[in-house]
Amino acid sequence: MARPLAIRRHNEIVQRLRATGSVSVSELAKNFGVSHETIRRDLKVLAEQGHLDVVHGGAARRGMMEPAIAQRLAENAAGKAAIARAAVRLVPEGGSVLLDSGTTTAALVFELASRPGLTICTNSLNHAMALCRVPGNRVVMLGGEVDANDEATFGVGAVTGLDTVRADIAFVGVGGFAEDGALTDYSHLATELRGRMIQAGRAYLLADHTKFSRRTAFRVPHFDRAVGVIVDRAPDRALAEKWAARGLELIVAR
Repeated sequence: MARPLAIRRHNEIVQRLRATGSVSVSELAKNFGVSHETIRRDLKVLAEQGHLDVVHGGAARRGMMEPAIAQRLAENAAGKAAIARAAVRLVPEGGSVLLDSGTTTAALVFELASRPGLTICTNSLNHAMALCRVPGNRVVMLGGEVDANDEATFGVGAVTGLDTVRADIAFVGVGGFAEDGALTDYSHLATELRGRMIQAGRAYLLADHTKFSRRTAFRVPHFDRAVGVIVDRAPDRALAEKWAARGLELIVAR
């Protein structure tokens, strides 16, 4: 049977999730004055009770967790292919490319395969394996902990690996958008890495139209430093105006 203090923590965690949609292990540990391991045990119990989904670095309200990669690959494949064709035109000849993991960037890998002589830095295992076989390419794989769902690396190793990276162009994936138009994602570790990617190159966000109204748990930092958003379908006027107010170029793939 859970102790009274643990029950109190569980109740407060559930209340915070209902209010905010997500919580982080580090913030909860600090607020409750307990160890990270204690919070992880709390989240495991609450997940087993059906209150939440455990994600990297914390938890999200049930139903906000990212679908498996196989499911995401099949979602709006034509739209992602159109975005990839628009994105590849921005890559300079023989240039350096910072490439995020994800299924929209996977479509871009197919287009980049016809562009030999590039330097590519990525956290995606699949992207790295595909592009290292292209003649003349140099591929740099970011370190960190491998996430089986994304088939990519995240965490301290991946983030610090970007300290020495300055790419000609960066392509960053999208989990969803907040009501104010800001970029969001499903896990704390993913948002941290994507925020650093935006800082490491002339960054474009790749977002098919299914992401426009998708609300995910964590906000990506440094979103305003991105150059633009490449989409397969024009967003509604309200969202387009929010991006324009942040100085983002909108590119609608044709």
